[in-house]
Amino acid sequence: MARPVTLFTGQWADLPFETICQKAKSFGYDGIELACWGDHFEVDKAIKDKNYCKGRWEILSDFGLTAFAVSSHLVGQAICDNIDERHKLILPPDVYGDGDPEGVRKRAAKKMIETGKAARLFIDAKPGAKKNTTAVVNGFTGSSVWHSIYAFPPTSQEYWQKGFDDFAKRFAPILKAFDDANVNFALEVHPTEIAFDIASAQRAVEAVKGHKRFGFNYDPSHLGYQGVDYVKFIRTFADRIYHVHMKDAWWGHGDGTVGVFGGHASFADPRRFWDFRSLGHGDINFEEIIVALNDVRYQGPLSVEWEDSRMDREHGATEAAAFVKKIDFKPSAIAFDAQFDR
Repeated sequence: MARPVTLFTGQWADLPFETICQKAKSFGYDGIELACWGDHFEVDKAIKDKNYCKGRWEILSDFGLTAFAVSSHLVGQAICDNIDERHKLILPPDVYGDGDPEGVRKRAAKKMIETGKAARLFIDAKPGAKKNTTAVVNGFTGSSVWHSIYAFPPTSQEYWQKGFDDFAKRFAPILKAFDDANVNFALEVHPTEIAFDIASAQRAVEAVKGHKRFGFNYDPSHLGYQGVDYVKFIRTFADRIYHVHMKDAWWGHGDGTVGVFGGHASFADPRRFWDFRSLGHGDINFEEIIVALNDVRYQGPLSVEWEDSRMDREHGATEAAAFVKKIDFKPSAIAFDAQFDR
């Protein structure tokens, strides 16, 4: 097997940590990617309790599992967003507080810095871990300009640049703290984030002046239905792919009444132009992805983010683990034609 296959626990946060570990093992996974919500990875406990991270690893080890990253998508979303009542549903009470937008953003940024410190402690507690192994925090950034995605009222480049400048200002202290702790921040490029396609991802990298701690949690599902070349993304950001989500999507399967923007229709509504699907049931070409990942020498985990409103999640997660292990392969150690001149 070329790479470990892990399960992102974000969609399983209703289950206690020990339960999802038991299930992940039974589904066929090598490890998990710990979500910073539910009780799977509690940032405050990781920082304050010196035995907390050790305890997480003891449970993981009991089930023969490993881990490589923690994920803070929900808190990350609030760092740059225009805050409204929806954020209260996803944020910890100490981050949302009284709901004052700027206060929420500042508390979210502080929590992300703490998440980097917690991730460092977690990776350092890994049994047999090599010293100075880089930790990874996956997450979102939010965006102060996402609402202007369609350029009407007429929107200037100066207006959009203010959004990227705001992102750079808010993430500068986060990236400094991550650098001090040897932690990479991996943005999951995604509609509603500061980067949602290749062009905006390039602009985000430029905004933080190419900071080495800012990279990507590659997820093809968010690119494919937009019409973005999701294989080109890997090659464009070859040295910034810090983590990989395996997630599928299909598009062009609706009845023509809902477009790519979603029509305010819920997931699994048959009218929708696109939807997330369990791995192997959508339109993403994963063989091309594996080839590209091999070409750029990515050797991190392949983490299944399972989302499919049409399928039982335990069936889907089990099927997805087998799917990824079947399609993944090691790159060749030799040129195939090198033997002809022997």
